[in-house]
Amino acid sequence: MSKERSHDGDVDFIRALAELLRENDLTELEVIREYGDNDSLNVRVSRQQQIVQTMAMPAAPAAAAPAAAPAAAAPVAAANDDPASHPGTVTSPMVGTAYLAAEPGAAPFVTVGQTVNEGDTLLIIEAMKTMNQIPSPKSGKIKTIIVADGSPVDFGAPLVIIE
Repeated sequence: MSKERSHDGDVDFIRALAELLRENDLTELEVIREYGDNDSLNVRVSRQQQIVQTMAMPAAPAAAAPAAAPAAAAPVAAANDDPASHPGTVTSPMVGTAYLAAEPGAAPFVTVGQTVNEGDTLLIIEAMKTMNQIPSPKSGKIKTIIVADGSPVDFGAPLVIIE
């Protein structure tokens, strides 16, 4: 009977973790609960859906902006082709907010069709009030800009495709 009560407690504990994950808008939470010798509970709760939503979000603001309407077709096509699997995809090295220009109203660092050299700044990611320049890992032509200006990005999220 005591094992059943501890199992019910574990279920309540897991539910509380899931609630904590949701309330704090976290993507993943992992906890090890020790009960004694050779008795523990390893719990990993994650929200895979949030990653998909983050990747899908940039297409909507780009389509809403009149100036970005021609470029909006390229991110939508890239989303269908799974941009993360493209060999030229540049991914986010951190969690933060992506900015395509140095300041509001300024020209973007790169545009679709532009040729870039290795080391050129592609965009900026603001993380903890620090602006981090994201350099091009290789020379090539910008095929697609996946993120929208001012959109949140997760670690590993596709940002730009360079061919």
